[in-house]
Amino acid sequence: MIEGFNHLTLTVEDLDRSVAFYRDLLGMRLTARWDSGAYLEAGTLWLCLSSADSGQALPADGYTHYAFTVSASAFAPFAAQLRSSGVREWRSNRSEGDSLYVLDPDGHRLEIHAGTLATRLAQCRRQPYAGMRFAEEMDG
Repeated sequence: MIEGFNHLTLTVEDLDRSVAFYRDLLGMRLTARWDSGAYLEAGTLWLCLSSADSGQALPADGYTHYAFTVSASAFAPFAAQLRSSGVREWRSNRSEGDSLYVLDPDGHRLEIHAGTLATRLAQCRRQPYAGMRFAEEMDG
């Protein structure tokens, strides 16, 4: 059922430092940035950086998770199968696209997601996060 890796979200202590590292050192393209995060791309990799709350431990207590792609048509039956197996969920979906957030047996945070960076950015253009700017607004 899994079709591939969808995106990677990393909780970071210093957003400016992390954006500079991934953009300037690793050569990723910054596609959007907001008060508490940023989206970058490298090939087919979609990377989200999410600022840690003050005093938050990294990464265990943060928003760090690993997202895997499923097709929109396969999402509901796959999610039902996972839920019926008794998998533990670590959060509810509050963003664009269908997502199921589950823990693996060792407590690693996973997301099963039907969507792309393009669909997420389209939603963000309709309802941007606080302070969000898009690549075309940052160029220059």
